[in-house]
Amino acid sequence: MKQLPKTTQNQQESIGIILRILSGIAFTAMGALIKYLAESVPLGQVVFFRSAFALIPLLGFLLWQHDFPGGLKTARPLGHLFRCLIGTMAMFTAFATLRYLPIAEATTLTYLSPIILVILAVVILKETVSYRRWQGVMLGLFGLLVMTVPNFSMTADFTTLLGIGLGVLTAVLIAGALLQVRHLTLQGEKTGTITFYFAIASTLIGAITAINGWIQPTASQWLCLISIGIIGGIAQLLMTLSFSYASASAMAAYEYLAILWALLIGMVFFDEVPGTFFWLAVPLILAGAVIAKPAKT
Repeated sequence: MKQLPKTTQNQQESIGIILRILSGIAFTAMGALIKYLAESVPLGQVVFFRSAFALIPLLGFLLWQHDFPGGLKTARPLGHLFRCLIGTMAMFTAFATLRYLPIAEATTLTYLSPIILVILAVVILKETVSYRRWQGVMLGLFGLLVMTVPNFSMTADFTTLLGIGLGVLTAVLIAGALLQVRHLTLQGEKTGTITFYFAIASTLIGAITAINGWIQPTASQWLCLISIGIIGGIAQLLMTLSFSYASASAMAAYEYLAILWALLIGMVFFDEVPGTFFWLAVPLILAGAVIAKPAKT
């Protein structure tokens, strides 16, 4: 394979980094809209709109790539079903976390997923993990303790504890979904195929919750619900495209800018000011996430 000139490689890498930053901003904007609707729209209804309207940019992308409908063929329907179930549960718990925690704290807890992924890879895939990565696991878990232990007291706020529990569960589910995605891609499944079936499954599961009662959205709620889906779909595509321009290692540092966007949105729109233990925990969790990732990706 012919190697690209250095300037061209740098340009490609710059495009990938820009796409990754834009995807982080889009995901944070989606999270802010979900948090805005937290008290007024049922969780399942939000999941439905997030998934259903995400299909619009996703289908457009598949058509552009000439992968629809031919690219959706799969010989591993059960593998996709398992990934869809885990991913949809992660979506429910992630959206629920935003109801109970500041957006910056909820975002930070998702960065436990690379740490948990190491543990799952050892337990399930029997992978051999280096001492360096185990150090990352321990550092991240210590960061979690710093963030959570101060909340466990006689005067503990049950809402905060519930939010932390949901946030950790979300990280576990995300790690499980990533593990299954890795398994499917190693078996030759395309990223677009995996994403499409996930969107379809989460739409259907979200729709089932209508039996518990949905609300009739107002004009502003309609706008927010539709925007959540479209922005979420675009964010997913931007992240996927970024990996076609730059390596994961080149973009790793920019991935964590999502916490900065979450902090800014939380403070400006929701009057959320993180406490002392949050600031102590963030560098520990992020350092653990960086160290726990493979040295080469």
